[in-house]
Amino acid sequence: MNTLTHFASPQLPLLHRGKVRDSLRAPSGDRLIIVTDRLSAFDSVLETAIPHKGAVLNGLANFWFEKTAHIIPNHVIKLVDANAMLVKEAEPIKVEMIVRQYLTGSMWRGYQEGQRTFSGVTVPDGLTKNQPFPQAIVTPTTKEESDREITPENLVSEGWVTKELYDQMAVKSQMLFAVGSQLLAEKGIILVDTKYEFGLLNGKLILIDEMHTPDSSRFWAAEDYARNPETAEQMDKEYVRQWLIANKKDGKYLRALTPEVAQEASRRYLDIYQRIVGQALPTAETEAADAPHTGRQDARARLLANLVQAGMIKDAWVNIVMGSPADKEHCEKIRQQFEGYDVFTQLRVTSAHKNGEAIAGMAEIWNNSIEPGVIIAVAGLSNGLGGALAANVNVPVISCPPYKDYAELAMNLNSSVIMPSGTPNLTVVRPDNAAQGALRALNLPRLRERLNKDILATKAKLRAADEELRIL
Repeated sequence: MNTLTHFASPQLPLLHRGKVRDSLRAPSGDRLIIVTDRLSAFDSVLETAIPHKGAVLNGLANFWFEKTAHIIPNHVIKLVDANAMLVKEAEPIKVEMIVRQYLTGSMWRGYQEGQRTFSGVTVPDGLTKNQPFPQAIVTPTTKEESDREITPENLVSEGWVTKELYDQMAVKSQMLFAVGSQLLAEKGIILVDTKYEFGLLNGKLILIDEMHTPDSSRFWAAEDYARNPETAEQMDKEYVRQWLIANKKDGKYLRALTPEVAQEASRRYLDIYQRIVGQALPTAETEAADAPHTGRQDARARLLANLVQAGMIKDAWVNIVMGSPADKEHCEKIRQQFEGYDVFTQLRVTSAHKNGEAIAGMAEIWNNSIEPGVIIAVAGLSNGLGGALAANVNVPVISCPPYKDYAELAMNLNSSVIMPSGTPNLTVVRPDNAAQGALRALNLPRLRERLNKDILATKAKLRAADEELRIL
């Protein structure tokens, strides 16, 4: 399946990896949010991703942020890609504002057990499942390892927010819910309940995270609810939850979905998007149009192209890894060779013998990077670093050893050419050739075109020199 399950790039520092969203530091200092196709259910991220899910969530969040900007400012700067949003860096308020219009879900389960007060809000006896409240209620929770019901008074007394700030959040939440409910009602959808998250930007309250998406809200089809309120089916990932419940094995939920279930879940996400926005998800239509010719449109390739176009990353990277800070001068000689080729370069330090465990963390980024890359290992004497890197990464590794004399070089070359199986480390002695080898290994069309010009220019110089000598 064509899905975006993981985002990584050595060009963008990772800030947080959530169940669905990956947050990274953008070059501007703002935050880049990548909404993946991962799906979480029962506090676990499933092994099976849902095609188009990330684009649906990202697109819907952007749609609602635009629709409600008159109520409260939000953190959106721009949509960079169907799966990526550039946002302002705000100080998050660690309180989720849950707005409920119907007695359902966890609240109904508590109600059945005799609970009548929820986060300081008391509801009457005699209510039935999925019954609407006279007006929407706000039941805040804290954002901790496990969300906790809490009253507004305790939020203030425990120092989560000031009373003035909570009151402002409560008013804005009710206003947002009212706008969302009205617009969705026009589409034949009931907004059952949802959550809002807020932050402070320069001391002012703004809306952050997501809003009115299938992952943050509960939707019912109005026609389904009208037929039988108590059996109304959620228009979100509840379909997957029910399948997992029905297919437990040895009392445990499965971690993977069947292709049929994943496709049906995808269809439901796309249907929600189209019903709310009024048109099909653009990237889904593009993929369908391209499918007969290319088999699929790669979501990763599209995301990379859009990030490059937005100037947020280069289309390729080279990491020059040295075994000791003493090798920095040699590394800089290599790095200089990439000037003019518009490739991201980065210097790193790690020792195969002294802190080899650090390689695993680097490899996790390199192996999953959205853009192609090459590693150049710089280590003198025995080449343990090049071998350790080559054994742990899925990108080309080129060693370019520093050396004081031919004896040191011979030692390094000897260790390099007898690498064990599964450690495809290549060794180049000259810094300029190491860089040129890396550029060729990247195999990008634009670099190949540039290298063709370089080759022709070299040939022209040689011809000119030859002609000059013949004249003499």
